[in-house]
Amino acid sequence: MIVVVAEKPSVGRDIARVLGCREKGEGFLKGEDYLVTWAVGHLVTLCEPDEIDEKYKKWRMEDLPILPESIPTKVISKTKSQFSVIKKLINGKDTEKLICATDAGREGELIFRLIYSQAKCKKPVDRLWISSMTDEAIREGFAALKPAREYDGLYRSATCRSEADWLVGMNASRAFTLRFDALLSIGRVQTPTLAILVKRYHEIAGFKPEDYFTVTADFGDYSGQWFDPKAQDEKKASRIPTKEQADEIAKAVKGKPARVQSVTAEAKKELPPQLYDLTSLQREANRKLGFTADKTLKTAQELYEKWKAITYPRTDSRYLPMDMIGRTVQTLHKLPQQYRGYAENIPWKDGGKLPISPRIFNNEKISDHHAIIPTPQTAPVDKLPADAQKLFDMIARRLIAVFYPAHEYDAIQVITESQGHLFKTAGRTVRVNGWKDVYPSDREEQPALPALQEGDGRTVGKAAVKKETTKPPAPHTDASLLAAMENAGRELEDEKLREQMKGSGLGTPATRAAIIERLIQVGYASRRGRAISATEKGVSLIAIAPEEIASPETTGKWELALDEIARNQRDTRRFMEGIRRLSTFLVDYARDTKNEASFPEEMRRGKKGAAKRKSAAVQAVAGVKCPLCGRDVQENTKAFGCSGWREGCHFTLWKDGLRRGGGPMLNEKLVRLLLEKGEVKGSTGVIAFRDGQLAFTPNGQTEPQASMRITYEKK
Repeated sequence: MIVVVAEKPSVGRDIARVLGCREKGEGFLKGEDYLVTWAVGHLVTLCEPDEIDEKYKKWRMEDLPILPESIPTKVISKTKSQFSVIKKLINGKDTEKLICATDAGREGELIFRLIYSQAKCKKPVDRLWISSMTDEAIREGFAALKPAREYDGLYRSATCRSEADWLVGMNASRAFTLRFDALLSIGRVQTPTLAILVKRYHEIAGFKPEDYFTVTADFGDYSGQWFDPKAQDEKKASRIPTKEQADEIAKAVKGKPARVQSVTAEAKKELPPQLYDLTSLQREANRKLGFTADKTLKTAQELYEKWKAITYPRTDSRYLPMDMIGRTVQTLHKLPQQYRGYAENIPWKDGGKLPISPRIFNNEKISDHHAIIPTPQTAPVDKLPADAQKLFDMIARRLIAVFYPAHEYDAIQVITESQGHLFKTAGRTVRVNGWKDVYPSDREEQPALPALQEGDGRTVGKAAVKKETTKPPAPHTDASLLAAMENAGRELEDEKLREQMKGSGLGTPATRAAIIERLIQVGYASRRGRAISATEKGVSLIAIAPEEIASPETTGKWELALDEIARNQRDTRRFMEGIRRLSTFLVDYARDTKNEASFPEEMRRGKKGAAKRKSAAVQAVAGVKCPLCGRDVQENTKAFGCSGWREGCHFTLWKDGLRRGGGPMLNEKLVRLLLEKGEVKGSTGVIAFRDGQLAFTPNGQTEPQASMRITYEKK
């Protein structure tokens, strides 16, 4: 009997169906030659420090760092019964060999190997490595099994990742918690990701808005914006520092003759976007659909496992292997009906051959898995949930678009002169729409320019002066944060540069969504709409964390090392020695640092635990009085309010009440200033009490973008 171990029950059932295993048992399905069982994710994990030595039950700085020679493993109590089922089956007398059928990636490899080791199994193992869950793919996978030893590098990488996170997380979290008397979570990947958010937080907080003016001249059948041809920064060439100067320019040209000084047309070409890997799919789904990274991953996993509609989603490759050309043709012909017209318009070569290129098919760019594409079975689009339909639509259209011609156009620039002032007009003329035909709903209407030639005359009608204000950097979204994580803190749009950075980002495509959600869960970051921002707690942590753990670039090197271990290009011993040195350094740093930081009272540690945190969650704001009744104002985790609320005073300011409109989180300093002055001007706008509301008006705008109603009467 051959025992197959899958990662999840749903995957196990699919494999069992293909293998003809129909006899049901407790935690398995049995057939004539095969028996299929499954884990439910991780069944075995690393032990906690106090399970290694009881002295670690109490957190003490003198016991740090914790550096065991090896970290023992244990069976997770919640799923112990299923582990027992697998252990019995894989060690059974009738079992000849095993097939590892967990997910074909680093974590899947670790799940199986930990079970195998914990069960003390010695049976030979083959590896099933598939990229889609269709019956055909499963059959092909079983026909191409490989010895498990060929994946030893992947297992070593997974083990190093797991133990590195344990060593850094356990030691740093304990050391910084003890030093700063606050429950602090520090991680090898989590903390540098937080540093990216904190950097943007400071960029926004430190931004100083500047007013400037622009002048737009109307030439009748087109318009142009004034610019300074001598400006060194092209982006600032149209900015006029004062209204007086702008009014002077407008007055000088209004009603005056104008002449076309030059017309240039530059031929440009936009190549089709590449196929999706998980990170690029998450980024685009965030921009187009508003999905979080976690939602995209879960939806893609459902399309892969439940609906068999797409290939393995947890991939970091945007290419297909050359031996998939035939299957790709088959997939294009079997797409759902609404995509077939687009597929037919691919410029097929004689004999129905695809127009292939190394941007699509490239064996050298394939890692563990190829790019995400639909499977060669027609997806039941009408049965898919709404979110799954939207994501499948993106993946299907992308597969078609990559085979279309480039989008070609002429970028037209017209320079018009009047009274010695120059005005710039930009437009474009599309010559070949190309791959953009696959995205009709994304079509951008470009303003049509008249046929202009050098020397053509016009008269300036209106000359409009407009006040503008420089804007701070936008808060991160899932899309921009994923880009920064993928490229170790750098938001790279360039395709070639991104490829060069591959492997040296923060986390992996499969773990980045979970890291973002973890930051929010522990209170280091918050999500408002699509924006993700560092909280005060997160900012405080990065202020005291050393560069060695907070630097995205430095930590990205660890991930590159793990990638090299998986490819058998690096020694694991050397990597783990570096992790042990880092763990020791972080403990010493926490113990000896002179840095100070304050954290929210509810995060304080104490012998009375939850009871102490509850009582500390509400605290008075020294010297600040309620504007309604004169009692003290107090603060809790969510708001500032009157301490006399039990007596009927309802004065309340919610900390996040202005965030939806781009306003800041309220803190003690802001509330103090507001109650003293009634208005606070900041780098992003103005907060003021108006008509019973607290309102936020961004710089450069006249109307509030966010407000919250309060009971407020100034005494």
